[in-house]
Amino acid sequence: MSFLGFLLLGLIAGAIAKAILPGKSDGGWISTLVLGIIGAMLGGWLGNVLFGAEMSRFFSIGSWALAIGGSLIVLLIWGAITRKRS
Repeated sequence: MSFLGFLLLGLIAGAIAKAILPGKSDGGWISTLVLGIIGAMLGGWLGNVLFGAEMSRFFSIGSWALAIGGSLIVLLIWGAITRKRS
């Protein structure tokens, strides 16, 4: 997958993860992009380590599931960190 494809996947996965998680979430499109990309990388890494899955194709259901799952994990961690500070 190209770098721009990975950015787009991260942005969309981050937006879907924010829509799935209940409650008010702070941040705009830039934080969604950053957290989505981090989540997509985390999901791809976990999928590769645990299941041997690869995120090589943009239009693969497995790539999207790993990216969204990783984004959910990152958003949960980010929410726990920001709640403790405020």
